[in-house]
Amino acid sequence: MATVSWYYNGNNTSIFIFTLLVIVLQSTHFVFATSESNIVKFLPGFQGPLPFLLETGYIEVSETETDENAEVFYYFIESENNPKEDPLLLWLTGGPGCSALSGLVFEIGPLTFINDEYNGSLPNLALRSHSWTKVSNIIFLDLPVGTGFSYPKTESAVQQSTWKLVHNAHQFLRKWLIDHPKFLSNEVYIAGDSYSGIPVPIIVQEISYGNDDGLQPWINLQGYILGNPLTTPKNDDYRIPFSHGMALISDELYQTISSVCMAHILEPICESDFIDAIEVPRRTVLINKADHTLFSSSLTMPPLNCQTHVYFLSPYWANDDNVRKALHIRKGSIGKWKRCNQDIPYKDETLNSFPYHANLSRKGFRSLIYSGDHDMKVPFLATQAWIRSLNYSIVDDWRQWYYNDQVAGYMRTYSNRMTFATVKGGGHTAPEYKPEECLVMFSRWISNKPL
Repeated sequence: MATVSWYYNGNNTSIFIFTLLVIVLQSTHFVFATSESNIVKFLPGFQGPLPFLLETGYIEVSETETDENAEVFYYFIESENNPKEDPLLLWLTGGPGCSALSGLVFEIGPLTFINDEYNGSLPNLALRSHSWTKVSNIIFLDLPVGTGFSYPKTESAVQQSTWKLVHNAHQFLRKWLIDHPKFLSNEVYIAGDSYSGIPVPIIVQEISYGNDDGLQPWINLQGYILGNPLTTPKNDDYRIPFSHGMALISDELYQTISSVCMAHILEPICESDFIDAIEVPRRTVLINKADHTLFSSSLTMPPLNCQTHVYFLSPYWANDDNVRKALHIRKGSIGKWKRCNQDIPYKDETLNSFPYHANLSRKGFRSLIYSGDHDMKVPFLATQAWIRSLNYSIVDDWRQWYYNDQVAGYMRTYSNRMTFATVKGGGHTAPEYKPEECLVMFSRWISNKPL
């Protein structure tokens, strides 16, 4: 297998090598170890062969020639429509530390767990008919390092941060495209949700600057997509007004209440295998659904009627030896797989991605920002506020968008090529609660059609 070394330092020293390598690879019948040998045709828990192309693998990333090395794990699913022409999405799940598998099976991928009571056997998988892979190629990426099946190879690589995440994602994508030259001309979008609202705009800017500097391979970057995105420190300011506006609290409490954040305001309070960093400090407390007090706890399986019940099935599946073998996971690379790993030493170097949105708008990139309108973790009011602060003129004013002749949400478009949409009845995150509507929304937008 060809080995490619690449380090992003703002210069063009490797341009000639990369250009030559791309030309050679495109003009030969070179077979990559990251393609055919990494194809997954069967998965434990799923009946029969997979009806779509799934590839899994690792790509090594480094900051500099003498700095840390890590192996970044990915799941790649080809578009079920027209892989050669359809866009390529690089997807980051939130957290930080929530696995790419979580985005794949709980949000926008073609597989999902059958949400049955756990009986000790391997959880079963089924097809999801409203996968975004119906119209796009998607790379689901385990970042930051330590997330999912990604792992550090040196002590210094254990320590992670916002900027390491950004650089690693950028380097990963250029290396991945070298290994998959047939996708070099596809339109590329960077996407994610929740906490990914912080790093995704920075990643887009980083890739754009790399293109401007002549870094190879050139990436056909078109824009970005964010769902229920954390964006500014003022996010918290909108939780109480949102709660008041949704009649969750009284006028009297409105002045004094401290918020308890829920992924969907109509859902029962349930235990979660992950307390979101947006919600409370890491590794701290859980909410007792009986009396709403806070207590330290080892997690137990929530009732079947809880939205979070299905989350608890994923570790039983991902930690199975046969599953790891099918996914080509390297033995001894990680210990216990976690859906959301909050033990990663992670430094939040920025908690405000607003300046990057402003810069990307000036550079003309398209963007789709969407919010479940029943999400209290990142209320749509907060998202509306920072979008309004961009001060771009409105092209298509606030109106309904429809699915099956019913109002599916509301939307507005701006002169900076940004579309903001709410998803009626959606929580945190919207595709988990409204998969059909979110696929329709994404399909229309990615095809440059009105919502």
